[in-house]
Amino acid sequence: MPCDRMLIAYDGSENAKRAISYAGRFLSAEKAVVLTAWEPMVRQAARLSGLSGVMQPEWVPEDEIEDIAYQDARAVNAEGLHLAQLAGLNAEARTAESSTTIWNAIVECADELDVDIIVAGTRGSTGLRALLRSSVADAVLRHCHRPVLLVPPGR
Repeated sequence: MPCDRMLIAYDGSENAKRAISYAGRFLSAEKAVVLTAWEPMVRQAARLSGLSGVMQPEWVPEDEIEDIAYQDARAVNAEGLHLAQLAGLNAEARTAESSTTIWNAIVECADELDVDIIVAGTRGSTGLRALLRSSVADAVLRHCHRPVLLVPPGR
């Protein structure tokens, strides 16, 4: 039985492209939502300066200037939408601003849209590397209460 709606998390990586390909090959849905979650530059700068121990300067972006991170997210999302359509999916584009973490933005969007399945690519990290770098896909799997298709990287 086909699902009504799937959410495909897309960040432009080769693993995300692979996930779209697998979704097109193995899943059917009336609608596929290609989601690119993004973090505003102000928050990225604050997080990075906090990690480095450097005092963050008072930086308030001008309202008239669109956030470069949002511009990048829209471009990445357009690419994902195109790939989903090439994979035979009836897809629509969506971006989500992350207020906390990228994985949380994905889970919140899945809940808002009430999707039947989430599709995401993984980096395939294991061991110490996996401990040092948290995986968005793994966090989605742990915190989401919906089926998740995780597509590992190719060989």
